[in-house]
Amino acid sequence: MILVIDIGNTNIVFGMYRGESLLHHFRISTNRQATPDEYGVTIHQLFHMSGVSAEELEGIIISSVVPSIMHTLEEMCQKYLHHTPIIVGPGIRTGLNLRYENPREVGADRIANAVAAIALYGSPVIVVDFGTATTFDCIDADANYLGGAIVPGIGISTEALYQRASKLPNIELEKPRRVIGRNTIHAMQSGIIYGYAGQVDGIVKRIRSELGEDARVIATGGQAALIVDETETVSEVNPLLTLEGLRLIYERNRTAHRQHNPRADQ
Repeated sequence: MILVIDIGNTNIVFGMYRGESLLHHFRISTNRQATPDEYGVTIHQLFHMSGVSAEELEGIIISSVVPSIMHTLEEMCQKYLHHTPIIVGPGIRTGLNLRYENPREVGADRIANAVAAIALYGSPVIVVDFGTATTFDCIDADANYLGGAIVPGIGISTEALYQRASKLPNIELEKPRRVIGRNTIHAMQSGIIYGYAGQVDGIVKRIRSELGEDARVIATGGQAALIVDETETVSEVNPLLTLEGLRLIYERNRTAHRQHNPRADQ
């Protein structure tokens, strides 16, 4: 069994895989102040809740877009799970052909998403990840990662509207019945939900135009379910795409990691 960990700005997602099967997955809040011991307590609770023994663990892989807690999670893995994790970053085998100007700038989660999308859906493909930021990742017909777009996430957009417009309330994000809002809350919900769906469709259509190909569009991320039903371009939602990408990257680095970390499984 392996443990995959995706560290995002808002949440950390853990996935437990046995072979190609995802046994369990959990989402907790990203806490930049938590210590390795605190995360250690959390991970042991998750194993206990799952009815899975940490002794079954063969290896760990981590992707992170939060450098400040990367060391914390790495120390937790070594201290409480007795494994040195694979860290998605420079030098790691992904099988992905990066055509980005500076490949080191590509977030680890975006790499994992692209790896999984190619494996599951083929190419060309566009991945839209609805997280703290919403990212658009473009893979061409030859499976080259070309780049994409980054826009403020739904939560950031909503919070900014509340903070910068004095008379607007802090609202709950849910889809209104109509586009024409008959009160302030419904009008804000309409603008955010339908406006964001239009933004997604607009960017996807421009990407397809530049590609010259009718690429399939896969959505993932915590906010995907809120938006995709209102889009015209998204063909499928896979909320666990990043975890699957991490599993695939782990498999491609398993042998080399063991050779360089002979005590990783002890």
